[in-house]
Amino acid sequence: MDACDVLIVGGGPAGSSCAWALRNSGLDVVILDKQIFPRDKICGGWITPAVLEQLKIDPQEYARHHLLQPITSFRVGRIGGTAVETDYGKPVSYGIRRREFDDYLLRRSNARLILGTALTSLKRSGSNWIANDQIRANIVIGAGGHFCPVARLVGNKKPGEPAVVAQEVEFEIDPTACRVKSETPELYFCADMKGYGWCFRKGNIINIGLGRADPHTLTAHVADFLQFLKSTGRITFEVPPLHGHAYLLEGTSTRTVLGDGVLLIGDAAGLAYPQSGEGIRPAVESGLSAARDILANRLSDYRTHKPKPWRHIPSALISPAARLLLTTTWFVREVVLNTWFLNRDGA
Repeated sequence: MDACDVLIVGGGPAGSSCAWALRNSGLDVVILDKQIFPRDKICGGWITPAVLEQLKIDPQEYARHHLLQPITSFRVGRIGGTAVETDYGKPVSYGIRRREFDDYLLRRSNARLILGTALTSLKRSGSNWIANDQIRANIVIGAGGHFCPVARLVGNKKPGEPAVVAQEVEFEIDPTACRVKSETPELYFCADMKGYGWCFRKGNIINIGLGRADPHTLTAHVADFLQFLKSTGRITFEVPPLHGHAYLLEGTSTRTVLGDGVLLIGDAAGLAYPQSGEGIRPAVESGLSAARDILANRLSDYRTHKPKPWRHIPSALISPAARLLLTTTWFVREVVLNTWFLNRDGA
């Protein structure tokens, strides 16, 4: 039977960041993932400078071999309405391809990799965990996203969780057939503010999608959004079938993130930012936090951060004012962008 100190189930940003932070500790770290990397991952694919700083990634060095699209402005509005463009005059975020980014993080983690193998069983044996009847680990970290098998196998995936559902697709285009600028992602909110659609071009790659807190009306909202993009001339091409995924929002998940020698990080713990749905930064931060507590032998200190009040503006208050607020330059810049999407308030 194979043995390790830390078994991380999931090779995405949460798991690879945790392994990377443990790389020089002397601990034997194994990452188990059912996929073979590089693999495609449904995701809008942008990161803030904070992610690069926390992971000590040099943007220029990364961009030599991978897509890294500087974002200097945003176009924000309401589906069916007008839009406000906000120009920062410098990069405030970067577009990535998850296929490249996740593989890069995984390979530099220096963990032992067991890829193409799913976690099918997890049981307690004394002070250890036994995974797949083959791997003995002192600590197991669930980093497998919303459908993380660790959360399911330890009985921590609750029925009826209030997940956000989304549909999106990323594909290659002829840039001349698109009015969306590479440096300017476009965000369009639903009238009820229960979701938003995005159109984000990274050179000749475009990512289009829409996510909502109301799964029953997702299909209709997606159809309306695609029609809006075409009718306004933002895109002039047919969009391939979109693919669905789900995630839990920070502050709404009922999952217990810490147990006896087991913990959840990233989307497995339900940490996506409430207003933007961003999952990469909280995934990275939770992975680094877990590593720090493991190294300090204070696993009981592991906690996920709580959202700030700004993030939870009740929809009952904001919906009637949405048409006005989303045409207001100050609200778009200071609340929608700086607070919800860029987290420039230090949240």
